[in-house]
Amino acid sequence: MKETLPINIPSTIEQDIEQHGKVIEFDKGAILFSPEELLDKFFVVFKGRIKVSQIELGKGKEQTLKILTTGDMYDVVSLLDGEMHDNLLTALDDVQVMSFPMPIVRSWLHSNNGFNQLLFPYIARQMREIEELAIDLSFYSTSQRLIKLIVKNVDPQTPNKLKLIYDLPHEEIASLIGTVRKVINRHIQELKKANIIEVDRKNIRLRNRHELLERLNK
Repeated sequence: MKETLPINIPSTIEQDIEQHGKVIEFDKGAILFSPEELLDKFFVVFKGRIKVSQIELGKGKEQTLKILTTGDMYDVVSLLDGEMHDNLLTALDDVQVMSFPMPIVRSWLHSNNGFNQLLFPYIARQMREIEELAIDLSFYSTSQRLIKLIVKNVDPQTPNKLKLIYDLPHEEIASLIGTVRKVINRHIQELKKANIIEVDRKNIRLRNRHELLERLNK
């Protein structure tokens, strides 16, 4: 297998990966696997970003839940409970994943300690993110939540650039922090006016991280 998974793979499952892993590519804007398909598939993201969202029945309103990127695994929920997870997966970039049959991955879960040492910390990180969002919704204003989201997505290699959210529509950024586009638009304009960020063709870049953090602590 020429491709290398972007996570630390236990040697005990290398043969299964060689035999059962299948690299699949999706164009930007494509819908990845239906919820029914994901009852039988588990995948790891090689490259690109994938939006995980839900559609409100009746109104057709879409709620962005999270953004998957390199090294993320999906769907841990269906892996654990065997039930369908009714999410919509959309490629935000050209995306490449490695897919495995769910029964194979479930067998790792039950019999492979090396895989569990990889999976359980990942689940813990996901739970911490959910916990953090619940705390943010309770204690922070929408302006502070936006600032925290920006800080969280600063690229350590290029501090003025953002990672996952740099080119997302404002409506999707709003969904990630539990508000609406109109509110996000206002806060982004405030940050632009203060010369803390710049927005070029909908791409957000950070200009003054120190001032951004100062605002978070006010």
